[in-house]
Parts: sequence; structure tokens; C-alpha cells
Amino acid sequence: MQRGLATRKGGGVMIKVKTFTCTIKIFHAKEELKGLDQMVNEFIEENSVNKVLSVSDTATTDDNGATIGLIRVVAYETS
Repeated sequence: MQRGLATRKGGGVMIKVKTFTCTIKIFHAKEELKGLDQMVNEFIEENSVNKVLSVSDTATTDDNGATIGLIRVVAYETS
């Protein structure tokens, strides 16, 4: 999911938000987090991101409260 939120006065720079997700399996969290970091870094390199404004992570859980996934939201500027 990606959506533009606003433009600065005078145009040119767009603030956008991109959401990334990954599953977290027991005993594999370190590798899965590295994969999520790599996915975000590749997105930044490939999409002319001028500036990262915010990065936020939140965990998703199952019915018992165990962490089963991670959602990472990145707010960024492009020209």
C-alpha cells in the first residue's frame, strides 16, 4: 500500500507512506527482521526517496497474544 499525503507549497516534493509486512516465526525472527530491513532499503534505493521522515513498527499477534508478524510504516519525501 502506498499513498501520497500532501505536497509542500510551491510543489515539487511529495510526502508518501509505504507499508511493509513480514511474518515472524519462532526461532527465525532475526533472519526475518533482516529481510524486512533489506526490503525497506531496496525500496528507498529504487524509488528516488529524498528523505525518510518516519519509520514505525508494530507487531501483529494471534489469539493467544504471541507475535506472528510485523508491520513497518515508512513516511518519506520524493521529488
